[in-house]
Amino acid sequence: MIRFLLKFYTILLTIDAILSFFPQTNKFAWRFKLKKICDYTCDPVRRFLPSGLAFDFSPIIVIFSIYIFIEVFSYLW
Repeated sequence: MIRFLLKFYTILLTIDAILSFFPQTNKFAWRFKLKKICDYTCDPVRRFLPSGLAFDFSPIIVIFSIYIFIEVFSYLW
């Protein structure tokens, strides 16, 4: 169950990252909710990244961290 939720969250992060290239989607309420859900984990990572980057690497780092967490703890479950 936890593995499913983590993989579902990575899908949400991927969708949010793709939709960030389309600013016209920002006017929809579901997009604002998706952004708020994804920023919960991406904002702490953004604080440690340099501010002058041309691309936001925080979703990639969070997804990578989730998959490392899944792989490490899959041996314990």
